[in-house]
Amino acid sequence: MKIFIASDHAAFTEKNQLTEYLKKNHDVIDLGTHSAESTHYPEWAKKLVAKVLEEKVTGILLCGSGIGVSMAANRFKGIRAALCRDTEDAKMSRLHNNANVLCLSGRRTPVEELKKIADVFLATEFEGGRHQTRIDQFNSLGE
Repeated sequence: MKIFIASDHAAFTEKNQLTEYLKKNHDVIDLGTHSAESTHYPEWAKKLVAKVLEEKVTGILLCGSGIGVSMAANRFKGIRAALCRDTEDAKMSRLHNNANVLCLSGRRTPVEELKKIADVFLATEFEGGRHQTRIDQFNSLGE
């Protein structure tokens, strides 16, 4: 599975560790940031979202809390970014909401938990059915 990943400086180390872990089973493209120098999370969200929309693949965004990147990513039509704090969040965000961007907290979630959350997110398929109606409604909001 092809995955794009990006973070700001606050989750730089965690992004790198998660990227190395995911590369064992996936084609992971690291869009940045590539240092711990201060940067702005909306830039990385915008860069990742463009790739997710263009290539119709999954993305993973990290920042200190995960909140900023999820808010920034969800500004884009066609993106369903989910801030996931545990594996149950990850499962439900895919199963019922067909999330295409996983958002994670580099400062609040230990790396081993980040790995588990990502594994569940990437392994869970959208259930469809009645949930598709809700996704259709969601996608038409703001038009």
